[in-house]
Amino acid sequence: MTTTALKEPVRRTSPGAAREPHRRTGRIRRVSLPYLLLLPALLLELIVHLVPMVIGIVMSFKELTQFYIRDWESAPWTGLGNYKVSVDFDAPVGEALLHSFFVTVAFTLLSVGLCWLIGTAAAVFMQDAFRGRGLLRALFLVPYALPVYAAVITWVFMFQHDNGLVNHVLHDQLHLTGKPSFWLIGDNSFYALLTVSVWKGWPFAFLIVMAGLQNIPSELYEAAALDGAGMWQQIRRITLPSLRPVNQVLVLVLFLWTFNDFNTPFVLFGRAAPEAADLISVHIYQASFVTWNFGTGSAMSVLLLLFLLVVTGVYLLVTSRGRRAADV
Repeated sequence: MTTTALKEPVRRTSPGAAREPHRRTGRIRRVSLPYLLLLPALLLELIVHLVPMVIGIVMSFKELTQFYIRDWESAPWTGLGNYKVSVDFDAPVGEALLHSFFVTVAFTLLSVGLCWLIGTAAAVFMQDAFRGRGLLRALFLVPYALPVYAAVITWVFMFQHDNGLVNHVLHDQLHLTGKPSFWLIGDNSFYALLTVSVWKGWPFAFLIVMAGLQNIPSELYEAAALDGAGMWQQIRRITLPSLRPVNQVLVLVLFLWTFNDFNTPFVLFGRAAPEAADLISVHIYQASFVTWNFGTGSAMSVLLLLFLLVVTGVYLLVTSRGRRAADV
């Protein structure tokens, strides 16, 4: 008599079920790999931007003058004292800051408007193919490609009173002025600064608008031409509405760059900018590094940061509502 040993049933797993954890692990690695590669750059950006920002905010609450430069942490704590001095527009410090703010606003609005207008006009003009278009595009981008110091210092020589090219053309050749003008001092300094800023900034607007025009189908212009629409009607009805998302980003970037521009006025006028061209970036520099009052200068910088954050938030809110209304 033989007995049969009872054996437990063997559980067999399918090959697909065995490979499932490996597939899930590989998918997680593929998704997380780009973020891991970006992590060092993000950490460096946070260190470069966030740490100085936090230190500047802390400095704005201290009475940090030249007596505490070697050990700024031992400077007395003033609370909101530096902010009260900065916004006291009846006092000399606040009055000078308010004047610099108005000058910066006027300069920024004019510069951004002219940069956008010239850049858009040049981009629309360069859409049609003609001989030498590539060379002309490259020449248009030269002011944007040049280093800031090399570009602005050239304008410094051109704006010289006695032997500058600007006075030579306007006064000696065209006879538009009764006598050579002073462009780097006095009221004319504002127009000199605006000229350099527009000359240096409009190629960026030209580049962005030209890239945006590539996404507009040519069939729209052909259909509009068949319906009898002229060039201005095509620009108004097709080009500008199609470029609205591009222009929204472009205007915001130009505004932030121009409002915070320090290199152009500093190279053009030096450490002491004329009153007519006293941009807020140079004004904060003078309040910090010329008068050695880093507490007040830091408070002005924080106020500038808050102002730009508010303007950016309102601008994004208004443009997003306008975009949603246009889509509906």
